[in-house]
Amino acid sequence: MVTYEQLCEGVEGLHSFIHLDAVDSTNSYLRRLLDQGEELEGVTLVVADSQTVGRGQKGNSWESEDGKNLTFSLLCHPVFLKASEQYLMSQIIALSVQEVLSTFTDGVTIKWPNDIYWNDKKISGTLIECDLKGKSICNCIVGTGLNVNQTCFVSDAPNPVSLQMITGQEHDLCLLLKEVTKRFLYYYDFAAQGGGEAIRQRYKQCLYRRRGVYAYEDAEGAFDATLLDVEDSGRLLLVDQENKVRRYEFKELKFII
Repeated sequence: MVTYEQLCEGVEGLHSFIHLDAVDSTNSYLRRLLDQGEELEGVTLVVADSQTVGRGQKGNSWESEDGKNLTFSLLCHPVFLKASEQYLMSQIIALSVQEVLSTFTDGVTIKWPNDIYWNDKKISGTLIECDLKGKSICNCIVGTGLNVNQTCFVSDAPNPVSLQMITGQEHDLCLLLKEVTKRFLYYYDFAAQGGGEAIRQRYKQCLYRRRGVYAYEDAEGAFDATLLDVEDSGRLLLVDQENKVRRYEFKELKFII
């Protein structure tokens, strides 16, 4: 069976690799290294067997049974991206996870902004933190949790699912991480070469609820709408039943499932 350490040797473009038995959060771990002045060039991958304070978007937590799932962070330095283009990093990691999971089952989509869904259930989530220098991004920490072999969830998360629950089989964490990392590095390099627009279009093709009319809720109440677009800044555009275009930042909209 391949180990995490062997994984590091087999991924072209990965500069540094750190495997931790336990940590509060892989994102927080990388943040501390940066704050301490560590020279982390290229792309660094940190993976933890146990994460005691898994962090999600806007203060949410991420439940993960020790040794059952993937909890990892990638640190990169996309200086080729303007500050206004940082949402592309969210699209890159979402596509990477979606494409790998789609090799195991149908029905895997990206729920805006970067959650990964199987049908109407959540299998993965990502927290992205960017540091800006002038008009460009100097550091980007991409922290992802992926439910792999956990079959019982005890938190109040409304709709979790794992790859084992979907396929009925256990899966090798190391091999999964290797494939996701390879896809991330591919898209990251592609973006550096000017492929941002192609990545954005691919992302839109993989969106949850890409076609059809569905129920949503915002500060004014529930309504039905069709997904229209995702702007380069990351704002979601919907068209309601009165043909009105509605624009949303993250956390301003609830998907009624």
